[in-house]
Amino acid sequence: MEPEVPPQRTPLPSDVMSGRVPLAVAVVDTHGLVSHWSSGARRLFGVTRQDAVGCPAGELLPVIGVLGRVEEAERPGAGPVPDCGLGAEPDGPPGGSLSYPMAGRARIDEPARGRIDVLWWAYPLVGPGSERLLVLAADAGRLGGGGTGEGRDTGTVAPAFALHTDFPGYRELAGRLPEILPSMSVGEATRIVAQVLELGYPVLEFSHRSQVPVTPDWGVPRRDSGHPARSPLGDGEATPAPRTVPRPELDLEYAAVRERLEFLNEVSGRIGSSLDLARTIREVTSAAVPRFTDFAGTHLRAAVLAGEGFPDGPPDVTTVWHRVWVEHNDEPGRWDDTVPVGESIAFPEHTPFFQCMVTGEPVLVPYVSEEASNRISGEFEKRDLRPLITHRSLLIVPLKARDVVLGFMVLMRRPGREPFDDMDRTTGAELAARAGLVLDNARMYTFQENVAETLQDSMLPQVAPRMAGCDIATRYLPGARLGRIGGDWFDSVKLPGSRTALVVGDVMGHGLNSAAMMGQLRTAVLTMATMEMPPSQLLRNLDDLAQRLGEQYLATCLYAVYDPIRSEVQIANAGHIPPVLVRAEDGRAELLTLPTGAPIGVGGVAFETATVRVRPGDRLVLCTDGLVEVRGQDIGAGLAALCASAAHPAASMDDACDTIIRALNPSGGRKDDVALLMARLNGIPGDDVAEWQLALDPREVARSRRLVRGKLLDWNLPDAVEAAELMVSELVTNAVKHGRSHHIVLRLVRTGALLCEVSDDEPAPATLLDATSHDESGRGLRVVSGLAREWGTSTTAHGKTVWFEQALGKIPGPRPHTW
Repeated sequence: MEPEVPPQRTPLPSDVMSGRVPLAVAVVDTHGLVSHWSSGARRLFGVTRQDAVGCPAGELLPVIGVLGRVEEAERPGAGPVPDCGLGAEPDGPPGGSLSYPMAGRARIDEPARGRIDVLWWAYPLVGPGSERLLVLAADAGRLGGGGTGEGRDTGTVAPAFALHTDFPGYRELAGRLPEILPSMSVGEATRIVAQVLELGYPVLEFSHRSQVPVTPDWGVPRRDSGHPARSPLGDGEATPAPRTVPRPELDLEYAAVRERLEFLNEVSGRIGSSLDLARTIREVTSAAVPRFTDFAGTHLRAAVLAGEGFPDGPPDVTTVWHRVWVEHNDEPGRWDDTVPVGESIAFPEHTPFFQCMVTGEPVLVPYVSEEASNRISGEFEKRDLRPLITHRSLLIVPLKARDVVLGFMVLMRRPGREPFDDMDRTTGAELAARAGLVLDNARMYTFQENVAETLQDSMLPQVAPRMAGCDIATRYLPGARLGRIGGDWFDSVKLPGSRTALVVGDVMGHGLNSAAMMGQLRTAVLTMATMEMPPSQLLRNLDDLAQRLGEQYLATCLYAVYDPIRSEVQIANAGHIPPVLVRAEDGRAELLTLPTGAPIGVGGVAFETATVRVRPGDRLVLCTDGLVEVRGQDIGAGLAALCASAAHPAASMDDACDTIIRALNPSGGRKDDVALLMARLNGIPGDDVAEWQLALDPREVARSRRLVRGKLLDWNLPDAVEAAELMVSELVTNAVKHGRSHHIVLRLVRTGALLCEVSDDEPAPATLLDATSHDESGRGLRVVSGLAREWGTSTTAHGKTVWFEQALGKIPGPRPHTW
């Protein structure tokens, strides 16, 4: 009878004996919900990242009894959650709050694969972040070569913890630990790694006699190509000798390739979330650290970052590059002086950086020796790169769009980590290619934003804060829609008689077409305002013009004329929201009841002019509907809020405008444009106005000079007498010469400047002539043009008015008003 032979244990694969195993990684937050879920977790448990994140850990990961039993008090208000769980028989401790690291085995019923045997490690986490539990898991069946059936003795392999310093090469071991963390920021990864090293490194324990530290299954086992890979530096440096891959383990190579593709897909999902150029660069740079590299720095051509359009031609030694972002897993701030973010730099010719940007191809330096480091650093003036690049593995990949290099990424791995190889070069190039597409979209968006903002700024007027008898403050907020350009506008126009026209309009629609229509209508309003038309007639003419320009021209408009001497506002409305008048006497705000005409462009509708009496200190508030209209709400609520905020006391006009904006647009996220114009109607006291009637007699010229001199001396403005007398003399002479009726009107108005108006019944406007030395006349308006701060002529209902404005040596400030 032959002796009984004890069962033979199947040898474990060499990668398992070295601790190189595929890991599933999950992180649980303070509410007991999964916050991070790796691609390895998806393969092991069969649950996608989208389905896993946000699910209760106890239902998703019952492999550990402690995970599903976070106290309900830690997540107050939690509602019903989806059933994401897996049936399991945990071989671990009962529930409760985990206060120390634990490890164990569990058997899970996975629908697609049946029952699987899982090794797990769990770490409690502390700190400022929301992460509270880190879970690592591995398929015990794969440790035995592919299953848990007979002949596979995986029971001798158990999960455990040990000090990482107990193993040879522990520095490299600790340096690779961040690679297992699923798409975390450098700060999160650094904090978690420090706690893992303190609590105990995950190990595989074989029959309690030997322990092997776990390292992530990331990177491709390389075949022997028969010759070393040459360095692009041309100095004889070579890639370390590759390893031979046994044929039974080819599936590991395929798994590594799949892991890289999943990494690229994860990065693609993260970097496409914004069209903001700077944010896109930060996302691209941060996505590579620490999983793919230890250091990443992204540079863009300065012209691209400035939004100047697509760059012309390839870069050269004169091309300026802007370092947009740097990410690394060294101690914070270590490289701030060496490679500061925001620096603009031109790269020297004999460097791998220049080689990448001019060829448009990745440049791989598997190992930067001290000699190579000295040579590269020596190309830069006043810049020592040696501490950063020496003994590191270097990979530089171009960021391209339409075969033009827009930027490049500098990637480096620290000593002790697997150096970059040809597969990494391919992965880095693919990462850069995907980033380049997103970058180009962000670049085009930034360029279009700049064009739109430039166009919008060029079309909006520079409204003077102080007009005759009134102070003005304005605000314009572009909408949150793509393009941020629309058809809202405001304006103020100086009119004869110290009057001021106030305009607010809104072209229906958005985009360049609406902006172009707005520009045409605004120009038309400016032109017709100087023709002294009543508000209703101006809107009528504007309506006719819009119909002639095309059927698509539709706009609302509010046109008001303020007369500070008569203390009244004449106003007409074309389908616009009514203005708000805030009374200075009691601070009460009211919506003005006006005849509401149809929008500009409808045609066939009459417009009416309403006259509103005002007092000094009253405020008139005009705005577009983007400020008061909210989708799904009655516009009446917005108008009531406008009245309430307009009546709120404020220290200045600008503060009053800001109060309205904050009250009606607190989050700044309104999709429609907002135009706001506020005018404080100060009025002009009768003592500051002087008016005389002059006959059509040449002798009245001398009289006009005497009248002006006397009044300016009464107003204590002796320095203004000489110039004012001369200019008044020229205007009255022209009026006497060209007038038709029996009298001329001369008016002086004292505000912040001296305004003089001469009116007659000749409708033909005054014209500035180019008089020669032989002409006896024609120089009067040239004299006025040279002495006056401003001058002009306008047609009135009874003729014309020629006016000039003269600066005063001491300009009085605005009269105080009670708000």
